[in-house]
Amino acid sequence: MNNKKASAYGAPAAGTDFRKTWDKAEYEAKAKQRDEEERERMKEADEALQKGKKPRRKQVDLPKPTELMKQREAPLELNKNQNKTMIVQGSTRGPGAPGFYCDVCSRTSKDSSSYLDHLNSRFHLRALGQKTQVARSTIDQEIQAAEEAEREAKRLKKLQAREAQAKAKPPPGVYQSARSTETTGENDADEMSKMMGFSGGFKSRK
Repeated sequence: MNNKKASAYGAPAAGTDFRKTWDKAEYEAKAKQRDEEERERMKEADEALQKGKKPRRKQVDLPKPTELMKQREAPLELNKNQNKTMIVQGSTRGPGAPGFYCDVCSRTSKDSSSYLDHLNSRFHLRALGQKTQVARSTIDQEIQAAEEAEREAKRLKKLQAREAQAKAKPPPGVYQSARSTETTGENDADEMSKMMGFSGGFKSRK
């Protein structure tokens, strides 16, 4: 006997196969990720309140961090405009405003300290797609870094030794001028002795 139910037209009934199946593990992972992002946002808000700043009201649509924190390759050049007179625009926002401007976040910091805090913040790293975690160095990387530091120390030591040796030696023009002065003095004495009638001239006693 066939247990499958037939429809009124003789075709087998579909039963409950039309219902959509849900992947519980996938949705649990998504919920966990949302909770983690919310915790990070609340932590950023607490840090902003501690610094006397207003927390962000709306969550900005930032890319998800896909890589670990990287070391900055280009120098920040915080002192490039030190002791310089500059003309700034009247606007209080944007790259023309006085202070340090971040192109990634479109944010201006008043001083270098707050600018560094912003560059190391979760908000800036999130805009770059980086996490706040740093990759651990391997043993080979540590050995390579130690060897590079040792080579740099030796190079600086040799450079300092050369500079000290160059300062200890007098310039070559000093010996040459002293020798020429002594020769000129002897020639003048010989000429004087010839004028006085001494054919042999005077010899310097040593």
